[in-house]
Amino acid sequence: MFKIKENDIDILETNEWLQSANSIINKNGYKRLNFLINKIINNIYKVNINFKKIFEFNYINTINYTNEPKYPGNLNIENNICSAIRWNAIITVMRASNKKLDLGGHMASFQSIAMFYEVCFNHFFKASNKTDEGDIIFFQGHTSPGIYSRAFLEGRLSKNHLNNFRQEIFEKGLCSYPHPKLMPNFWQFPTVSMGLSAINGIYQAKFLKYLKNRSLKDTSKQKVYVFLGDGEMDEPESKGAITIATREKLNNLIFIINCNLQRLDGPINGNGKIINELEKIFVGADWKVLKLIWGSNWDKLFKKDKTGKLIKLLNETNDGDYQNFLTKDGNYIRKKFFGRYKETYKLVENLSDKEILQLNRGGHDFIKIFAVLKEAYKSNKPTVILVHTIKGYGMGKNFESQNIAHQVKNMSIKELYIFKKNLKLNISVKKIENLEYISFKKNSIEYNYIQKCRKLLNGFIPNRNTYIKNKINIPNIKFFKSLLKKQKKKISTTTVFIKILILLLKNISIKKYLVPIIADEARTFGMENLFRQIGIYNSNGQKYIPQDINKFSYYKEDKNGQILQEGINESGAISSWLAAATSYSVNNLQMIPFYIFYSMFGFQRIGDLLWAASDQQAKGFLIGATSGRTTLNGEGLQHEDGHSHIYSLTIPNCISYDPTYAYEISIIIQNGIKRMYGKNKENIYYYITVTNENYNMPKISRNIKIGILKGIYKLESLNGGNNKIQLLGSGAILRNVRRAAYILLSEYNISCDIFSVTSFTELTRDGQDCERWNMLHPNKIPKIPYIQKILNNLPTIASSDYIKLFSEQISKFLPNNYYIALGTDGFGRSDSRVNLRYYFEIDSFYIVIASLNLLYKNDKINKFTLNNAFLKFNINIEKKNSRII
Repeated sequence: MFKIKENDIDILETNEWLQSANSIINKNGYKRLNFLINKIINNIYKVNINFKKIFEFNYINTINYTNEPKYPGNLNIENNICSAIRWNAIITVMRASNKKLDLGGHMASFQSIAMFYEVCFNHFFKASNKTDEGDIIFFQGHTSPGIYSRAFLEGRLSKNHLNNFRQEIFEKGLCSYPHPKLMPNFWQFPTVSMGLSAINGIYQAKFLKYLKNRSLKDTSKQKVYVFLGDGEMDEPESKGAITIATREKLNNLIFIINCNLQRLDGPINGNGKIINELEKIFVGADWKVLKLIWGSNWDKLFKKDKTGKLIKLLNETNDGDYQNFLTKDGNYIRKKFFGRYKETYKLVENLSDKEILQLNRGGHDFIKIFAVLKEAYKSNKPTVILVHTIKGYGMGKNFESQNIAHQVKNMSIKELYIFKKNLKLNISVKKIENLEYISFKKNSIEYNYIQKCRKLLNGFIPNRNTYIKNKINIPNIKFFKSLLKKQKKKISTTTVFIKILILLLKNISIKKYLVPIIADEARTFGMENLFRQIGIYNSNGQKYIPQDINKFSYYKEDKNGQILQEGINESGAISSWLAAATSYSVNNLQMIPFYIFYSMFGFQRIGDLLWAASDQQAKGFLIGATSGRTTLNGEGLQHEDGHSHIYSLTIPNCISYDPTYAYEISIIIQNGIKRMYGKNKENIYYYITVTNENYNMPKISRNIKIGILKGIYKLESLNGGNNKIQLLGSGAILRNVRRAAYILLSEYNISCDIFSVTSFTELTRDGQDCERWNMLHPNKIPKIPYIQKILNNLPTIASSDYIKLFSEQISKFLPNNYYIALGTDGFGRSDSRVNLRYYFEIDSFYIVIASLNLLYKNDKINKFTLNNAFLKFNINIEKKNSRII
C-alpha cells in the first residue's frame, strides 16, 4: 500500500524487516504484527517525525497482475456489445444536437466509464424481482445516454425513445438525467445533483442493515453501488459522511469513483494527484481502497522494471501532465515521459509509438475491472474503487482528455469515423452519415449474450419497483380520539405530535413500519421516553453502561432499535428519512418515516436533498419543530424560523401545514397516512410545523375536517358590532388573532369572523388550479377557489409567525383593498414572545391596528378612531421596519 519516499540505502536490512514481519504473522498472526506496528508508530510520534514525510502511496494498481482471477465472460462478445452501446450513446446525443433546439447532452463522461459499467451489467449488478432482492445502484448522472443505449440493445427502449432524448413534452422521450419522477419505471435515484449520490448511497446501505437488524427484510445479499466522478468529490456531501459507513460497518457499500482527472472546466488537481488525495481520505476513514490505474498493456513493463524507476516515475508525474500526455503522440510520450530516466526510457525502447499509445488506463480493461470488482464484492468493510479513466475515451484526439470534453455535444462525420475506427465497428459510410444506431437482431450472438447475462442476474437494470410486499392498515380518525377532545392541561403542538407518534407505536398493524428519525434533539422535542420504549438503533448494539441507566428514560441503544438517531447531522438525517421514504420502491417495503427537526435547519439547510426526495417520489412526514420566528423566542437570529414554508411551497409534491390545535394535527397526519399509504398511494410527502409554546387545546367542532385539510375553516364568530371584519391566523399566532377579535368587538364594536388557516399554501394551489381551469375553459361554469367559498366579501387581516409572503399568497383570491398580511420579515431576535410579537408587528395590538386601518380605507370608521388606537396601544409609528433593522 505504502512506498517509502527515500531510496532504499540498505536492501539487506529491508529484507530482514520484511522477513521478521512474515515470521510474526506465521507464528502469532496479524494481531501481534499490528500490536508491534502500533508500538513503533507511538515511538515515532514521541520523536516528532512527520508521518506525511515518511509514507506515501504508490501510483499503481492495488491488485497485482499475477493475482488477477480468470475472466468469466467472453471478452470478444462483451467488447462488441460495449462498442455498440458506446456508439449508440454518441448517436443519441448527436441526433438531439442536430435538431438545433439547444437540447444539450453529454458524450464524454459515459465513454470514460462504459467498460466498467459493462462488466457490472454482465457479471455483478443483480436486479430485483418478486423472489430475489437486487442491488441498489446510483448511476453517474452524466452517463445517462449510455444507460439508455444499453436498454435499447436489451429491447427495453425503442429507437423512438432514443430519437427523442431530452424531449419529454410532446414526444414522450427520455429525460436528460436519472429522474424517477419523469421515468418512474426506469430510474430509481436522481443522481445529477453533484455530491448527493454519495451521502444517499451511504444511508441507503445503512437502511438495508436497519431493515435486516429489525427483522423486517433479509438484505444480506444486497450491495449498494455508487458511481461518482472525481470532480464530484469536491462536494462536501461526497466525503462528509464516509466515516458513518465505517462506524456502521457497511460491507454492503461500494463506491466507484470515475477518475478521469477532469472537472467540467479542466483538471481537478493538475499539480497533484486526485487518486492519491482520495486514497488518503478513504484510508483515513478506514475504508478498503482499491486502485485501478493501469491496464494490462502495462503489465510487461512492470515485470521488466527491476530498478523501481517506473513506479518512481508514475509517482512523480502529476495529473496535469498525465492529461497532457494523452493529447500527444507516442514519440512525445517516449521522450517527455519515459525519457525522464534512462531506466524507464530503456523499458520502452522496443515499443513502437503506436504501442506506447496503447498503454491503456485501468478503467478501459475488462480483465482489470473484473478483478477489482470481485475483490470489492467480497470485502468486509465499505470499499471504494478509484478507477483511472480517460474522459472522452475513444472519441479521438480532438476530444480525449481535452478540457472542453464535458461540453462536447456534437462531432463531425470525420470525427465520428475516427470514433467508429477506434471502436473497431463495421459500419458503412452511409450509416455513419445518417447517424444510424447499431441494433442486435433477436437470437444474434450479442443479443443472446445480453439476455443470458441479465437472466442469471434476475433481470434488467435500472428498473424501479412497482410492487409492494406489505400492506399498511390505515387507522381511522377515531384512533386519535384522545387528541380530538379538549386537553386537560396546556401543551405545545410538539407535544401533540409526540402523543400521536406514541399512539401509532401502539397500533399493532402499523407500529413496526414506523421510522422515527432525529438529529440529536430528542430531549428538546420531548421524545426521550421513546428511548426505552423502542430503542435507538445502533448496528453494534450497546456495549457500554449508559450514564443514565437508573432513569426511566435512559439512553438505550439496541441492534434492533427503531429510532434513527443521526447525531448533529441534518444531511445524514434527511438521507436516512429519504431511504425510509422510498423503501416502497427500493425495497418493496412500505415504511412510514417521521423526521422531526429544528425547522430552521430543515429546508434552508438541506433543500437540495428535499428536492431530490420529491424527484424520487418520497413518502413520509417532515416535522418542523420549534418553528415560528417569535415562538422559539430565546434562541435568536440563527434558530428562529420565519420562512421554511416559503421553501416548502416550491416543491410541487410537498404538502405543508402550520396547525394550531391538537385535533388539527391529528386529522392532518391521519389523512396523510391515508393519502400516501392507502388505496391511491399518492407520491407526496408532508411538512408540518409544530411549536414549543404551551397553551390550551380545545376540542374539535363539527364539520370542520374538510376545512382543516383544505387549509381553512371558521373557528368562531364574535357578533353584535356595527362593522365586520375577517381575521385569519395560523400556528401559534392564531391565539393572538382571537385576542384581537375580542378587543375589536369590546372596544370598537366590530364583529369578527375568526378563521384558522392550516395551510396558506394549499389554499393558494387550489386557487391557482381553479384560475388555470377557468382560463382554459371560458365556456364552462367557472370553478370557485375554496377560500372564496369560505370567506365573505369583507375586509380581511391575516397574521402568522412567518414572513408576509407566506400569507400574501392568497391575496390574489380576495377583493382589492380588502386584505392585509402581517408577518415576521427580518432577522430573528432573542426576547420574550410578547416583545418579539410586538417587534415584528404581529401581536394582538397590531392586528387591531391593521383591522382599523383597513376599515378606515373602506370608509367604515373615521380617522380619529384610527389615530386614537395608535396612542392607546403604544404603537410607535416611526419605528423602523423589522425587515431592514
